[in-house]
Amino acid sequence: MRPQIRKLGTIDCDLVEANPIVFHRQLYRFEYVRHNYAGNELNHPYFRFVDCESGTVTPPFALGYHLGCAFVHRDLVYVTGVDRWDGEHIELFISNDLQYWQQHPVLHLPGHGLFNTSVCRAGETFVLMFEVGRPTRVAGVPFTARFATSPDMLNWRLTRQACRYAKDRYTAPHCLRYANGYFYNFYLEAREGEYEQCVVRSQDLMHWELSPLNPVLKASAEDRRIANPALTPAQRRRIATAANVNNSDIDFCEFGGRLVINYSWGDQQGVEHLAAAEFDGSEEEFLESWFPPA
Repeated sequence: MRPQIRKLGTIDCDLVEANPIVFHRQLYRFEYVRHNYAGNELNHPYFRFVDCESGTVTPPFALGYHLGCAFVHRDLVYVTGVDRWDGEHIELFISNDLQYWQQHPVLHLPGHGLFNTSVCRAGETFVLMFEVGRPTRVAGVPFTARFATSPDMLNWRLTRQACRYAKDRYTAPHCLRYANGYFYNFYLEAREGEYEQCVVRSQDLMHWELSPLNPVLKASAEDRRIANPALTPAQRRRIATAANVNNSDIDFCEFGGRLVINYSWGDQQGVEHLAAAEFDGSEEEFLESWFPPA
């Protein structure tokens, strides 16, 4: 039986790369605010967090950085991001209060085109998945997942080039998780003009198994539901009429006995929307349910 994901509807317009986290027992949503977002008064991209209960927004940080992703370990929040779309630098921002941030370099890869990132913990090792668009010898068909590891979130080392997914076709990676000996890569698959969220798993980051239940998410009428009562009439009209060929950028965390999910939908050409969904169960149950016993 397929895992039952309940789509709750659209939260906002023109916010795409977002992910929920739990920090000090509170649910937050990390947001990458692009320069053209309607509420961006800084005229530059930046990162922020939103308290999902109160709606309170933290001060902006990482001004000028892109495609961020948040990860929590113990009493610290870590955010990875790139210096630009198709960039060569991955940077790390660290905070214990979501107000003040320290900045550390992660990877500098001249000649590479870097995009989305995601971090998970596998035992005592932290694993970074990052999206590569070039060079062709590394990425193959853009976009491809590559990996780096760290013992402490500060010192990172690239894995061997065989650790990747996948050079033969469009497989844009977004969310990496680990459970019971397996890494789970939630990525975007291009299929006849539509883009569907899929998942593969691996024990060594080299040999991957496709879920027989793919896709995880695909475009549907439920994406257009209104999950944020503060959306304006103009935003609601856009949500009702916008082209929808895409469910992408999934990310999730456990909170309150369920899995809280964010994803985006739209035309995959810049008209995008941030949406919410839920799964009744733990993260481990969600991951393993995509690979039922034979």
